[in-house]
Amino acid sequence: MTVVTRFAPSPTGYLHIGGARTALFNWLFARHHGGKYLLRIEDTDRARSTQPAIEAILDGLSWLGLDWDGDVTYQFARAARHAEVARQMLAEGKAYYCYASPQELEEMRAAQRKAGVPMRYDGRWRDRDPKEAPAGVAPVIRLKAQQSGKTVIQDAVQGEVTVENAQLDDMILLRADGTPTYMLAVVVDDHDMSVTHVIRGDDHLNNAFRQLQIIKAMGWPEPVYAHIPLIHGADGAKLSKRHGALGVDAYRDMGFLPTALRNYLLRLGWGHGDDEIISTKQAIEWFDLSGVGRSPSRFDTVKLTNLNAHYLREMPDAELLPLVLPKIEAKLGASPDAAARQRLERGLTGVKQRSRTLVELVDNLVFYARSGAPAIADDKARALLTPDAKALLTKLAAALDSETDWREKQMEEAIRRFAEAQGVKLGQVAQPLRVALTGSTVSPGIFEVLSVLGPDETRLRLAAAGG
Repeated sequence: MTVVTRFAPSPTGYLHIGGARTALFNWLFARHHGGKYLLRIEDTDRARSTQPAIEAILDGLSWLGLDWDGDVTYQFARAARHAEVARQMLAEGKAYYCYASPQELEEMRAAQRKAGVPMRYDGRWRDRDPKEAPAGVAPVIRLKAQQSGKTVIQDAVQGEVTVENAQLDDMILLRADGTPTYMLAVVVDDHDMSVTHVIRGDDHLNNAFRQLQIIKAMGWPEPVYAHIPLIHGADGAKLSKRHGALGVDAYRDMGFLPTALRNYLLRLGWGHGDDEIISTKQAIEWFDLSGVGRSPSRFDTVKLTNLNAHYLREMPDAELLPLVLPKIEAKLGASPDAAARQRLERGLTGVKQRSRTLVELVDNLVFYARSGAPAIADDKARALLTPDAKALLTKLAAALDSETDWREKQMEEAIRRFAEAQGVKLGQVAQPLRVALTGSTVSPGIFEVLSVLGPDETRLRLAAAGG
């Protein structure tokens, strides 16, 4: 058997973090078993489905590296096929026309509410002759559901789950206007796409019992269900925007790497011993549904940020620089010239060790891209450039003119010699020097900065600071 999974988001909003994890689990399971991972856009809700949302989902999945097999399936385009199955069930006596009017149904629900019983369709047209139908009422097609016995699901995550069939009503398959319902469309699409494993959030578990009624009525193979627990916030409450329940695009904008976000989402509800840093290759090799827990996982932005810092440090500069340069250009309003680009390349290794996100990396790196006097970051930095400090920097500039070796260690020795010759502490030189060269009181090591800037750019910045 070829394993086939699917991710089936509704394009009514962004690709949220829970959906991204569901997509990841489906992708990993299919790749682990050498199967297929399919993408279906469930756009049957025409009032709420939007093209921008579809594009955001496709873009988010591509950015995460969750490539799907084959073309994207759009559910709405398959409405005729869904209706065909409903009419087949009608012809086989597994479904029936219901002529109950909206007013009748509301009166039925009101009576059920008053009686304190569960609200569900009471089957009033289940065995009636359509000849009794009132004039002018367009019927819906309802499933003739099993009324006795139990429906049992051997869920790959939740274990055995059972519901009494008496709790399931005759749900609508085809609306009065001929459009299929979500429940019917999902089952037909999964069957036609040969889906073998339905991996989704456990908020769909109740849907599975109802969908199985259709599958059994049609005599189709039952998929393996795996309902994964939802994600909660770090405080254990339902995940919301205050916890970080944002779209995947927001995490990209905040400077997170797709590899880091994938790794973090993988560890939300799935584990492999004590392993925390898991490469994509290892994830594909190790992932199986047996490792998915039954308890909700907790989303923690701090942990995600720390994990991202690890991936940032480990990423080769040659891969990182293309991600950084467009953001640098956006900050500058222009492309860095050849000399500035060389400084960026030389300074990247040191700066990325001190950065947690791409945004931080760019903020910490951009001073290398500017030529001449850097913008002073704040009053604290400006206060360090006193008249005495400026005079000291002017003397330092003259002393550095004689230096020929600008490697980091040699720069440290040169600055220490200068401080000693001037009878001042190293910090009295290093702090104003840092502001003069970077515009900030916080930067990579000052000797590293000198080495990266080199003699010409250092001379320019010291001249501007000492003036």
